[in-house]
Amino acid sequence: YMKIYQHYSVYGFSNGYVVCNEESMEALLVDPGEVTTTMIDQIENKAYSLKAALITHSHIHHCRGLKALMRIYDPVVYASNTKLFNIACKKPQDQQVFQEASFSIRAIAVPGHSQDSIVYDIDGCLFTGDAFHAGIIGKTTSAFNAKALYERLNLKLEHYPDDSLVFPGHGPPSTLGTEKKFNLGLREGFAESLKTSYDFFV
Repeated sequence: YMKIYQHYSVYGFSNGYVVCNEESMEALLVDPGEVTTTMIDQIENKAYSLKAALITHSHIHHCRGLKALMRIYDPVVYASNTKLFNIACKKPQDQQVFQEASFSIRAIAVPGHSQDSIVYDIDGCLFTGDAFHAGIIGKTTSAFNAKALYERLNLKLEHYPDDSLVFPGHGPPSTLGTEKKFNLGLREGFAESLKTSYDFFV
């Protein structure tokens, strides 16, 4: 009953997602870096009711579309921040479970790439923002932060099954099992091998 539509934005080369519940005819938006006519058509053509926007972190290319979104719809905005662009947000606690669009959603705090990073588990699908992508973890400001992010990801995601789908803020989707095997950033010793100039594209 869940449909996930990935939207690629040239602004920041980032992914946004429309997550639809085919039973309740409700929808969520994850990381609206921009709001496009395609997104709106998707929501309107099937008459989904947009219930919430989930922000994985406040970097501009993941949430810039919020301002336009709020002019058209009235979703509840979830983020680590109490306000974004002067828009009031609900701040979920680490491991808090809440309901939106008839989905069960868990917020998992994973500071490291940014202090406000959240992974959202929507009925077992992981929307990771920039915490990690296919093949690499998110860029951090230091080897210390990279190690902290590595430890948090391993600790908080270790109980998820390998076939859990991963929808990152940049790049292609993946599965958790694939990332456990091949993601460079999830390998022990990765953080220690970093130079100060650690500079991936995200």
